[in-house]
Amino acid sequence: MKYLVVGLGNIGSEYANTRHNIGFKVLDSLVEESSIFFKSGRLADVAEIKHKGRTLILIKPTTYMNLSGKAVSYWLKKEKIAPANLLIITDDLSLPFGKLRLKTKGSHGGHNGLRSIEEELATQEYARLRFGIGDEFKKGHQVDYVLGNWGEAELETLDKHIATAKEVVRSFAFAGAASTMNTFNNKA
Repeated sequence: MKYLVVGLGNIGSEYANTRHNIGFKVLDSLVEESSIFFKSGRLADVAEIKHKGRTLILIKPTTYMNLSGKAVSYWLKKEKIAPANLLIITDDLSLPFGKLRLKTKGSHGGHNGLRSIEEELATQEYARLRFGIGDEFKKGHQVDYVLGNWGEAELETLDKHIATAKEVVRSFAFAGAASTMNTFNNKA
């Protein structure tokens, strides 16, 4: 069984530690613990890991957030992976910092990366792991907040939340979406 796990973010060192790049951070952490490396591929940096007999193709789109759908569409086709085995990891302003929520479908909610994926795949039915980044910004400063670096208080627990996100990814591939949602969606 093959799965495509997509971490959303923007390429470039200026974005590396921003809230918007949490998808990249989760995949980077998965790869680091597996002692493998991302390689440049078409439209994305790509790595492959194994988990309990499953193959996880991890991609970090190099298209920038607003065109993430192009990379997702390409890699689904290239790897012959069904959309049911697709998992997108994305930041979410509507969830408190560190809160994780797995959903199997839904609207893009104004997120440009999800909007691009929805347009390219012509469906809202794909799994997404929403990683809460909170909404601690003044009116009119949403872009600055999302593209801003993590605060000191956030950094104190960020690694713990990333570790949980990695558990969700593994569970999604091994146990399936329904079981994973039951296990993780109600955790604090």
